[in-house]
Amino acid sequence: MGHLGFLLYGNLVLILFLYLYLYKIRKLIGFQLGMNISMLAGGFGAIATGVILIYQFPLKFVIITMMTAVIGMLIGGLFGALFDYQTLLTGYINGLMMGIMAPMVGAAANTSILFLSFVEAVFLLSLLLVLLSAKNT
Repeated sequence: MGHLGFLLYGNLVLILFLYLYLYKIRKLIGFQLGMNISMLAGGFGAIATGVILIYQFPLKFVIITMMTAVIGMLIGGLFGALFDYQTLLTGYINGLMMGIMAPMVGAAANTSILFLSFVEAVFLLSLLLVLLSAKNT
């Protein structure tokens, strides 16, 4: 469990690289794809962050939930802001909801490495799917 900080930083770096790539081609992406991208980025960013943080600090439920909700809102809002205000709001709300739920799910998983591996695999697959769908627009 000592390497979870590196995993969290790695996730945030991947999200940053995806954001920078999407920023360059944001004019080519349609409204529906932009909405899906903002929901996916905010939601899965919050879920991955919440599970990692609750594994790292298992008894800090309130502060981890608040931090994860803010991180999810920021990621969803930033990705949504690439497209328009409605997409910004959708990404923001989805990041908030997933940020509130993620520490609860992580605490219920009881520091299962199998669950963390599953969340990370789905997170990475989702980022790859966003990259490919944006590239083929």
